[in-house]
Amino acid sequence: MFKTLVMLSRGAAAAAEEKVADRSALLILNQQIRDAACAIKRGRRALAIAIVQDERERKRLEAAMACIHELKERAVAALAAGREDLATNASETIAEMENDCAVIATARASFANEIAHLRSTVSASTRRLAALDRGRRIARAADAVQQLRMGPHAQGIAEAAALAGAEDTLQRLRERQAHNAAVDSVRQSLDADIASTTLIRRLEAAGYGLRTQTTAADVLDRLRNLTECITAVTN
Repeated sequence: MFKTLVMLSRGAAAAAEEKVADRSALLILNQQIRDAACAIKRGRRALAIAIVQDERERKRLEAAMACIHELKERAVAALAAGREDLATNASETIAEMENDCAVIATARASFANEIAHLRSTVSASTRRLAALDRGRRIARAADAVQQLRMGPHAQGIAEAAALAGAEDTLQRLRERQAHNAAVDSVRQSLDADIASTTLIRRLEAAGYGLRTQTTAADVLDRLRNLTECITAVTN
């Protein structure tokens, strides 16, 4: 039983959440698009920083290669002049710089792949965001049109319901009034009948007109007549 109540509670919560989401779909979509736009903006900034850093590394590499080329020329000239010591120092510097250039070149190759991936991601996200924005404008326009259409319709339904309720109330009022009128008419008729009957009995009791009710004297007369008849027969 407890598990069933928990499931019902979760189901009701999910249904309520879906209703809220449906009613607030445009608001949620607007916020999601704003969040996506902020994420793309951060991605573009990261891409710009990466491009700037890569450009700096490129310039460092070019400057190092130019320096290496110049040192080689000067080392050759020093060897030609018999200055092997200077040529040796130049060779050591050239070796260090060549190693640095190799590291820079490797880093730039990896960096280039990251930049290409980031550029592709930002570009695709920008296109998707533009499509979402177009869809949002269409959905917002459709929602506005639907509200315009549903507004008068909903108002018409409310008016029709109000009119139907008023008509039902009026019908019940008329029926109650007719019932009350009928009851009053019957009561008045009964009162009139009672009044006329009472008057007739008063007149009858006073000896005016035919009697309509049997009295004790009538019964006594009938008993006397019956006694006389019996006596006559027996004699």
